[in-house]
Amino acid sequence: MQEFMGKDFMLESDTARELFHEHAAKMPIIDYHCHIDPRQIAENHQFRNITEIWLGGDHYKWRMIRSNGIPESLITGKESSDYEKFQQFAKSLPRAIGNPLYHWTHLELQRYFGITKTLSEATCKEIFDECNEKLKQDDMRVQGIIKKSNVKCICTTDDPADTLEWHEKIKADGQCPCKVLPAWRPDKAMKPEKAGYADYIKSLGKAAGMEIKSFGDLLAAIDNRMEFFNSRGTRAADHGIDYAYCRLVSEKELEEIFQKGLKGECLTEAEVEGFKTAVLIHLAKGYTKYGWVMQMHYGAIRDPNEKMFKVLGPDTGWDYIGTRECSLAIGQFMNELMKRDALPKMIWYSLNPCDNAMLGTVIGSFQGPEAQGKIQQGAAWWFNDTCQGMIDQMTSFANLSVLGNFLGMLTDSRSFLSYTRHEYFRRIMCNLIGSWVERGYYPRDMAYLGKLVEDISFNNTNRYFGFNV
Repeated sequence: MQEFMGKDFMLESDTARELFHEHAAKMPIIDYHCHIDPRQIAENHQFRNITEIWLGGDHYKWRMIRSNGIPESLITGKESSDYEKFQQFAKSLPRAIGNPLYHWTHLELQRYFGITKTLSEATCKEIFDECNEKLKQDDMRVQGIIKKSNVKCICTTDDPADTLEWHEKIKADGQCPCKVLPAWRPDKAMKPEKAGYADYIKSLGKAAGMEIKSFGDLLAAIDNRMEFFNSRGTRAADHGIDYAYCRLVSEKELEEIFQKGLKGECLTEAEVEGFKTAVLIHLAKGYTKYGWVMQMHYGAIRDPNEKMFKVLGPDTGWDYIGTRECSLAIGQFMNELMKRDALPKMIWYSLNPCDNAMLGTVIGSFQGPEAQGKIQQGAAWWFNDTCQGMIDQMTSFANLSVLGNFLGMLTDSRSFLSYTRHEYFRRIMCNLIGSWVERGYYPRDMAYLGKLVEDISFNNTNRYFGFNV
């Protein structure tokens, strides 16, 4: 029986162990998509306790605790103490056998706090106190954690109207041990059907130094802000869409839809799809011009629990997987971009694991010479970044595309302790590749395999985005 979370955790063969310890484990980290706060990096934030850094925004953990019948007041409620919240997590975690949270938690305890005890209700107080003492040290402030994790580049998620002041301060200070670059997330500009759209458009216009009165003005303001972001080092754009669409409408219709959105009038699904398609095509032209990577995250049913949405707002752990058919629209959209010579490097992430094979084939229909794997299937995302989810995604990718060109893992996290997810992914990847070698499916050329693993862990991402770190 293997030791729990030992040196060879998840590594089931000699080949896997050599690939991980001699190659994957030594590679730095590029976190090209996350939701961490650049202000905390700029200010080198010191966390008051383990609850703040672990539970202060982690919807994975909140969701798990809720599933154990814990009242919301003890999960996110202001009336409960930090220790009480931590206690409920510790009480719930041992029941989550097979959940990646169990592994992530103990990897973080080991790598950042040197704690090998397992977290439970019995060890709760001891681990809480031990972690809090460790968090008082300078090397456990935000920039110390980044350095300890061997992170070379972080791409935050930033709205076009953002001033990027914290990125400026990080750069001016010169003390952060890695590059911190803004990544463009224009979702709010693309949602005329949402309440408050007119207010957002005013803020975007203010950032661009212009008044936005027409659809043409909107595109001009977007261009203005893209140029600003590009001057600050942006290499990636990200889009959160409910499902894929490609609906072409006239300029006249676009203007009418935009004006209705400003007035808060009800829009049809067809109008919304037409508007968003036009904006995405315009954006893709800009991404192609600047050499940015276009990331498309789709397939989430967001905020279905209206009662809890009114209490807690978005991104608090109530979303689930959508099953809407998207293959035709994905192909149509990339075909439109190809016809306009405006297909940038692009990554597609589906929240629905049933889309693995579809994405593995559709990306092969639109590849180009600009990069190895110009069009990519993204890493197993959100509900899929489990052990089995990663195995399934990589196996499908390997079966239908070129796994050696894969961009590997990203945290998609709000926590600075989540860099261990890269280690988790690398162990799973090395074990999967090692199992193919051990079965005789691939020659045991360790020099080549080692280079392949290093590429997936770090080098491919560095080249693909042009980070030069």
